[in-house]
Formats: sequence, C-alpha cells, structure tokens
Amino acid sequence: MIYRTTNIADRFVETANLYQDKIAVIYNDEEISFGELKKISNHIAWKIHQKVNTNSPVAVFISSKVNVVISNLGILLSGNFFMNLDIGTPIDRIKQIIIQTNPALILVDKNNESHIKCITNNYLIYEDIINSQGNYEEDSKIEKYRRNSVDSEPLCIINTSGTTGVPKSVVLSHKSFINFVNWAYSIYDFSYKEKIASLSPVVFDIYVYELCMMIFHGATLILIPGTMAIFPYKMLKYLEKQKPTFLFWVPTIMVNIANRDMLSGFDFKSIRNVWFAGEVFPTPKYNYWHKMLPTAQFTNLYGPIEITVDCTYYIIDHDIADDEEIPLGYSCNDADVFILNDRDVIADINEEGEICVRSSSLAMGYYNDEKNTLERFVQNPLQHNYPEIIYRTGDIGLVNDRGLIMFKGRRDSLIKHMGYRIELNEIEHIIINVLQLVDNGCSIYDSDKKRIIFIYEAECEIAPEIFKKQLLKKLPKYMIPTVYLRMSMLPRNTNGKIDRAKLKVYKDIM
Repeated sequence: MIYRTTNIADRFVETANLYQDKIAVIYNDEEISFGELKKISNHIAWKIHQKVNTNSPVAVFISSKVNVVISNLGILLSGNFFMNLDIGTPIDRIKQIIIQTNPALILVDKNNESHIKCITNNYLIYEDIINSQGNYEEDSKIEKYRRNSVDSEPLCIINTSGTTGVPKSVVLSHKSFINFVNWAYSIYDFSYKEKIASLSPVVFDIYVYELCMMIFHGATLILIPGTMAIFPYKMLKYLEKQKPTFLFWVPTIMVNIANRDMLSGFDFKSIRNVWFAGEVFPTPKYNYWHKMLPTAQFTNLYGPIEITVDCTYYIIDHDIADDEEIPLGYSCNDADVFILNDRDVIADINEEGEICVRSSSLAMGYYNDEKNTLERFVQNPLQHNYPEIIYRTGDIGLVNDRGLIMFKGRRDSLIKHMGYRIELNEIEHIIINVLQLVDNGCSIYDSDKKRIIFIYEAECEIAPEIFKKQLLKKLPKYMIPTVYLRMSMLPRNTNGKIDRAKLKVYKDIM
C-alpha cells in the first residue's frame, strides 16, 4: 500500500480505529493498545490546544520513553509539531535550545520540572494532564483543528551539534517522513505484524521513523528502557522474550555485543530485518551478526538528518570479507545522491568528492537560523534554469565501477559518534572560548577505537579529570573526549591554521 495521507496525525487516527485492540506499545511489563493510545493522546492534544495555536513547536522534556511517545502523538493530534529534548543533556545546553527555538509550550514530567522552571514558566506537567478529569468525547473534537493541514508543514524538530556551541535545530516535514515510509514499504513490505525493537534515543530521527512505522502499519513498538543499553545481556534477554521482527540500530552497541559474543545462546529467529546507520559498521563485527542471525536480511543505510532518516541503502546479499568495506549502496527512490568534485561537477567513476542530495524529502532548514540554512541548503550547481535546492552533506564519497556509492570520510570536522552527529569544532569552542581551560586546541576522532581525542597547547599538563568535570557542565556525555594530549605547539599549515591532518597520526600512538 502507498500511503496518500497529508498529515501523519490523521493516519494515526485511521490506524487506531482499525486496530483498536491491538498492542501498539510495549514498555517493560506495560502494554498499551492503539485504542487506549488514541484516547490518552487525544486528551493531551485537547489540553495543548487550549494553550497553543496550531503549527507551533511544542517541546518534550520527559524521562519515560513511553510517555514521550504519548506526548508526541498528543502534539501531532493538536495540530502542532514536537521537539524532544534529551534529559541527559546539561541544562545550560537545554536552555540554549529553548532560546533558539522558542517553543510555544513545553511538556515536562514532575521529575524534570525544576530544570525547566529555571528557564521558563511556559510549561505543562505531564502527570497533571494525565490525571486531570477529562471528557474523552470532548477530546475527540480536536480532529477538526487539523482539517486545513498540508504535508509540507513541520512534523518535528531534531537538534544536532553546531560549530558555535549552539545546536542546530533541523525542521522535518510530514511529507518527508511519508515519503520515507512509502519507500521502505516498497522495498521491505512492512505490515501490522512488525514488532520494532526501539533502542534509539527519542532525540534521533530513527526513533521518529519507528514511531511512523507504528502509525502507518499498525506495528508494535517495543520500547527498550534506556538503562538496558548499559547492560546488553539484560536487554537481549528482554528482547528474546518480546520476539521483535525489526531492528534499526546504530553500530556502536552492535559492535559491543559482537566483541563480547553476546548473541550466543539467544533465540532471535523472529528477527527478519536488521537496519544499521549513523556510523561505519566494522565489517568483522557485521559478519558476527550475520553469522548469528543467518535468516535475517541486513541493510546498511546512510544519510544526515537534513535529508530525513536516510537517503541510500545497501541490502547485503552476499558474503563480505572482513577487509572489505560495506557500501552505502544506492539512492532511495525519493532521493538523487551524487558526488560533486572540487569543480562542482559530477565526479568520475572512483573519483572522490562531496556527497550531495536532491530530494523532495530534504529538511525544511534550520529553525530560526537562516544563515546556516543558506550555507548548507543551496542551489544545485548542475543547473541554473529554475530553483532546485540540494543539501551538501560535507561527507566524502565516490561511485565505484559497480555503481555503488562508497563512504570515504568527512570534509570538515563533523563526525558520527555513538550514533550522534557531533561537530568537533563545538567541543573546541566550549573548551577554549567558553570554559577557557586552554588557549588553543584541536579535537580529532579515532574511528577505529570510537573515541574523541583533544590535543591542546599548554606549558603544563592538565589532568583529564579537570577537562571532563568542566565539560560535563556544558556538553552531553557522548561529546566528552576520552583522551587528552598536551603539546608545546600544535602543527600549523602554510596559512597558520592548525593542521588537522598531521594531528591524526597521534590517534594511533595513544
């Protein structure tokens, strides 16, 4: 089925009416049916509507993932769009995001109310909404406020790392997710029988796609508690009991599981599809997973948040040697992914260049940030006859003689680490300009050992604990360097700038 809906909230209502008694969400021992989910989220929608006009951003700062799902649906049903905030992020950074996006309202749970209260009084407490006496028949009238909605309106905002210390807020539309759902259905034939092992944080676009799978197909979301990611064995035991059919994970945790041979002894015959994205999956670790789940189909996906989930895919349909790279593959059917060389023309076969994307599924830009939007969403240099926006990813790739897109690294300081997109420049900015711990320094990434390294100039060595203690006040844990190296003078290039290429050799000796 190709979905023709223009508003994902409308599709959720259709699905909930069709599968009223079917389980929509599983969280630990709790199960919520589609009918109950619609009832609760409609109630939230009505409460939001009393405070907020339609087509406005509503932020969510809630610990429980199941309550985030309910809140997101309530926001969409109210005719607005959601922005999930990471409860593990330092409150100063949350404040920056709130100032940048100026949400019309924030939904917060009681455990986190004190953090939001010191920033703004424009919030509603989730538990108060749920416990309020509501007329659920009255709540259902909220649907009429979405009648004039169109698919180009925002669905959500996802915040990513920014070079100046202020996160960039990517705006993604209903249409772009509808397009991705339709593409995935055309290749994988997903249905109401899917059980999704949802591990991604709620601030990831992967989570939003999993939410859409539930909404469009009537699939069941198995929400893996965040604490379980720290204890993979416990998580795998939980999943064996739940019998998922679909995984969409970043490689970091999959590598950890492979390193410790943790799939042995578990029965995961139920898993039909395994998707991975967000960073390079080392081939030997992939081969372990393939060996342990021989009946599952594995797909490598690629794409920055700005193109909505992913724009290339590669179904691995043959054995891959441990020393062979896993390709990015081919463009998804709503994207044209191409390589531009330094002259801004299509690169030759096997010639490296910047990976660029043109698609109707591109993000709408960065919220309240015209400057960054105009820098990355640009006119297609291959034609000048009419407006056509492309996104320049900053990733380096090539098309090989088999027509496969291959990933070759980054043009600038943007990396993918633990599934998060991180600007190394932001770490430098915080250490040097905000915390003023050193006068000069440079962050590099060791992709083999999955670690961030900070190299700095100073007369005396600074204890790593000092860096980490100060950084944890400004940055989330996944952005904190794990290795710190002092140099009397950082290497410079002919322009007097720090020579990052020369510094990369240090990752191999630490």
